[in-house]
Amino acid sequence: MFKKKLEIFFILTIVIALLYLVSNIYASQSFKNNDIPDSYKQRISEKEQEVLTLMQKNFTQSLQIPLIVTDKFRGRLYGLTSYDKGEIKIYLNKKVMQESMDYILDSVIAHEYAHSLMFAQGNYHSKDDGHSELWRQTCVKLGGKDCRQYVDTHEIIMSKMPFN
Repeated sequence: MFKKKLEIFFILTIVIALLYLVSNIYASQSFKNNDIPDSYKQRISEKEQEVLTLMQKNFTQSLQIPLIVTDKFRGRLYGLTSYDKGEIKIYLNKKVMQESMDYILDSVIAHEYAHSLMFAQGNYHSKDDGHSELWRQTCVKLGGKDCRQYVDTHEIIMSKMPFN
């Protein structure tokens, strides 16, 4: 009798685990194959407006820069600002959004807007100017919480752990 109950318990546990796994795979594929959710769009828009308000307040400058969410990045790059023939664009990596949306909002958007402001003000004279002290100060004034050149992915993952 006890053996039969134990077997049923294990079978139910396996079925529940499989259902949970299938649900997670479905959610991941759904995110990967569809446009980002409206809630993400809203949060990005709100953060963008916050950064633009700080830009106007701290630098008396207003920029209209396309902020594009793309899944074309290779690797774990969170964002990128491009400057080509006088045109500035900001790209955010959709592939890392689902797991790192808070980091993108807290740090990446301000980080990329700091680059765009540096481009607009003509403050890039060499490739080393990209993450200079002036850029870092600009990033902080735009509300960036983590104004470093590169992010430590391990830090982001560990910050989500319940024991931190």
